[in-house]
Amino acid sequence: MAKTAPINMRVEPRQHALLTKAAQALNVDRSAFILDVACREAENVLLDQRFFQLDDDALAAFDTALKALVPDNTKLKSLLTNPSPWE
Repeated sequence: MAKTAPINMRVEPRQHALLTKAAQALNVDRSAFILDVACREAENVLLDQRFFQLDDDALAAFDTALKALVPDNTKLKSLLTNPSPWE
């Protein structure tokens, strides 16, 4: 098992109460709640990046993938052209 690293923080009493109440609502301990929410938000931040760097080979592969023709998808075309059942 990998070693764990501590994360310590100070919070205002109202923040402490809010985090405790939310953790209790999900029936988890406060530390697990904070870690889950923080990791989820960290993933969202990293996934939302609009700038990324690629080396020359990776950029060429990315460019090739963007320029590649998309295969004909008759089921998708039908879905987008036929009226919806509720229309």
